[in-house]
Amino acid sequence: MSEEVTNALVNLDEDKTLELVKDALKTTDPLKLIEALREAMTIIGEKFDRKEYYLTDMIFAAEIFDGAIKQLEPHLQKITTEVLGKVVIGTAQGDIHDIGKNIVVSLLKCAGFEVIDLGVDVPPAKIVDTVKKVKPDIVGLSGLLTTSFEPMAKAIAYLENAGLRSSVRVMVGGGPINEEWAQKVKADAYAKDAVEAVKLAKQFCG
Repeated sequence: MSEEVTNALVNLDEDKTLELVKDALKTTDPLKLIEALREAMTIIGEKFDRKEYYLTDMIFAAEIFDGAIKQLEPHLQKITTEVLGKVVIGTAQGDIHDIGKNIVVSLLKCAGFEVIDLGVDVPPAKIVDTVKKVKPDIVGLSGLLTTSFEPMAKAIAYLENAGLRSSVRVMVGGGPINEEWAQKVKADAYAKDAVEAVKLAKQFCG
């Protein structure tokens, strides 16, 4: 059954994936189903890397995954699983685009990370306050518009000023962002896409 769930999600068949998960819960360990879903998202990510799947496919896959997880959540309340790390993520102030960020969030959850999603148009001060409160391993900052550049740079500077910079790794990403800009604002890494972001997160928390 787990293999069928994996194949259904890889094939982007929403109805079949959700129906299989629902049926499998009667006889299958929910953790095995989560692994099946994670495996599917990993395969989908690899297909995206090879340009076999497109951004729209990634978005749809993330939606199916989230729907399946919601079915599983009531059965997981008493189950504790190992968390690879904690990530605070958000689209920087001045930008309300969230498609790329949302895909990163889904893939990070698939990989076993606890994710605190701050949403869009996030002020630098809110990022600092959240880091103080939840003590994450990684901060992820996203931006598609150039208006997000200054707030993103400020967020990293504010973390430094607050004495928090050494306790977290900062990843940046988004359409106009590149490696050179990441180095300029003293980020730890630039992720060109969601798959790369997860690889970096695993390296940071490995």
